[in-house]
Amino acid sequence: MLRIAVLCSGGGTNLQALIDASCAGELCAEIALVIASKPGIYALRRAADNGLPSVVVRKRDYREPGAFEAMLAGILNGNGIGLAVLAGWTVILDGSFLRSFNGKTINIHPALLPSFGGKGFYGLKVHEAALAAGVKVTGATVHMVTDEVDGGPILLQKAVAVKGGDTPETLRKRVMEEAERVLIAEAVNIFARGDI
Repeated sequence: MLRIAVLCSGGGTNLQALIDASCAGELCAEIALVIASKPGIYALRRAADNGLPSVVVRKRDYREPGAFEAMLAGILNGNGIGLAVLAGWTVILDGSFLRSFNGKTINIHPALLPSFGGKGFYGLKVHEAALAAGVKVTGATVHMVTDEVDGGPILLQKAVAVKGGDTPETLRKRVMEEAERVLIAEAVNIFARGDI
């Protein structure tokens, strides 16, 4: 069975979606490891509550260029990870990591790429930009990770309506519930079945 690592930088709502899918027998992979980009985030609590091993790896602890990415790749390889799932991971990974995990790293982004993607577009900033642009539809995208931020091949997308009176917070919640939670497990299953 495919062993996955889920990389998180915050609350871990997409991690929870994967945990829920696993508990329901709907995930064709084993969540073998949770990696946090900083201590104290709620994703670590979710991991602990579900008996999942976790580790914190902070980029600021590695001063040499590429050292963080090499450590991260080493942790994944040392744990037999076949797919890295960036689920709310806000640290940009450079080429040295991607050389180790080329074609084995996916990301979920809270917009319909290529709209509202790239450097600087993460978290609420994505939804603020969508509302400022006046779009009527937004959503989420799962894509392969490449050197271009949010520019890798798209695997799945799901649209979500923007409603009158939406705030960045209400839009974020709807995108999470209606798109991200649905797409993340589906993308892992597609990868696990070798359908990519």
